[in-house]
Amino acid sequence: MRMYDIIVKKRNGHSLTTREIDYFIENYTCGNIPDYQASALLMAIYFQGMSDRELADFTIAMANSGEITNLSAIDGVKVDKHSTGGVGDKTTIALIPLVASLGIPIPKMSGRGLGHTGGTLDKLEAIPGFQIKLSSETFIKNVNEHRLAVIGQTAILAPADEKLYQLRDVTATVHSIPLIASSIMSKKIASGADRIVLDIKTGSGAFMNNLDDARSLAQAMVNIGKQVNKKTVGVISNMNQPLGYAIGNSLEVIEAIETLKGNGPEDVTELCLTLGSYMVVLANKAKDELEARKLLLKSLQSGKALDYFRQLIKIQGGDAHIIDDYRRLPQAKYTYKLLAKQSGFITAMNTEQIGVAAMKLGAGRETMDDVIDPSVGIVLHRKIGDYIDKTEPLLTIYANENTIDPIKDKLYDSITISRENDNDPQLKTLIYDIITS
Repeated sequence: MRMYDIIVKKRNGHSLTTREIDYFIENYTCGNIPDYQASALLMAIYFQGMSDRELADFTIAMANSGEITNLSAIDGVKVDKHSTGGVGDKTTIALIPLVASLGIPIPKMSGRGLGHTGGTLDKLEAIPGFQIKLSSETFIKNVNEHRLAVIGQTAILAPADEKLYQLRDVTATVHSIPLIASSIMSKKIASGADRIVLDIKTGSGAFMNNLDDARSLAQAMVNIGKQVNKKTVGVISNMNQPLGYAIGNSLEVIEAIETLKGNGPEDVTELCLTLGSYMVVLANKAKDELEARKLLLKSLQSGKALDYFRQLIKIQGGDAHIIDDYRRLPQAKYTYKLLAKQSGFITAMNTEQIGVAAMKLGAGRETMDDVIDPSVGIVLHRKIGDYIDKTEPLLTIYANENTIDPIKDKLYDSITISRENDNDPQLKTLIYDIITS
């Protein structure tokens, strides 16, 4: 078998066999295939696409390039949730204890953030003492005994994906729906969950800016799940404005806790209930989404979900008193209120640039070597469709620097205020579509 022949075959629009795909992934991971040939194949896939069978084979081969996590020792149907990322997305922090409170095991493997704000691990590590490095034995024990645990993804999880992503990043092949779908799903499969719920973001702050592309990505990932016998649901949600009001690690932990207390922003609560409902149904704990939602609402209203989050913090070494005293979380030295320059309605937000502003404060990373400051960030006071008077603050900036004029300018440029409330209604829609098999 020659790599040259595989490249020609895909370049000409033909489907690769399972054996050819396995040959490529195995040998490229081991260093037997040079980058220039791998790049040629990636570009051929970019233009020619993949069939459902090819995509499933490609994803399985990447998952098998490293360790497949064995969660068979955990009782019950294990359900995982993945988000394609966005600004202010603290959903996982509230969602894990909410779903686990119904007796569903949630063995959560999460990643760190690169760009914009931090990832789930960075946000949880804003809680003093919270440990995300657990042994496999402790991880499984915690899920069996407490129904939930969170750890970081290991470097040996789908190593082919990491190597190929680095190559895609420098060969203009990142924005390929088959390659994005296989990248995400290979890690989900390797993580060992039985069922998967995906939150695919679309809008000005999402990887997929276009709704049609988001639908195509969701469908591709759901199809992969079907091919590998892992029931998968894709929820397409809005990232034309930040999720909730808080952007930044400690600030987002507070907003997640407020959500569990029943006081959270409407969009955060609704997204948790939507994603959670599908997780509950996939775990066979409810016959449909309506029944699942009622169960989740009952857990929220009774305080049971909040108790599960308190329990999660304790078993992972964190200070659970932060739930009742937010001053125990890292605090920024300075706060700046950014007043509106004119009265009117907020009609649009450049969500990506708001995320970049938070990153410049220290809430995210430009490179993996950057150190996150958990105390800094932004809290919005108005969102799309809201009226604001020019004497009122648009947002509050939390910073540890006393000079942040460039960040203020970036934030002003990121928010559009108009005299007429003529924003596109689609910009405020939270859930655009649900993709199932």
